[in-house]
Amino acid sequence: MLSATGSPPSKRILIVDDDPSIRYMLSRILLDEGYATLSAANGNDGLKAAVNPEVDLVLLDLKMPGMNGQQTLQELALLRPGLPVIIMTAFPGQRGEAPLAGASALLQKPLDFPMLLEAIRKLLAQAAASK
Repeated sequence: MLSATGSPPSKRILIVDDDPSIRYMLSRILLDEGYATLSAANGNDGLKAAVNPEVDLVLLDLKMPGMNGQQTLQELALLRPGLPVIIMTAFPGQRGEAPLAGASALLQKPLDFPMLLEAIRKLLAQAAASK
């Protein structure tokens, strides 16, 4: 399917992070790369947005107040099985506390943007190939 401009529709990435500056920065970078973005400030809002079948990938902060990234990831796996999820954390030691089953990748903050964009491209290509 092509958009009105004749190009393929852009992939939609959901950013779930409690830090507004990180949500803004990631949105700007992803928009510059041609992706559409949605943002959510917490796990509950992220789950509501992820129900949208047009969401192609989720960037998920691990440490958030309320519903943390681990809990959000578990719910996402039930709501949207197979949806690629990239976990972002400034606390890499936390990953040993609970298995991150369902996460497609784990990246440490501060984010390496070329590495993040490469992970997004790979995961979107894998998801498209499995459809």
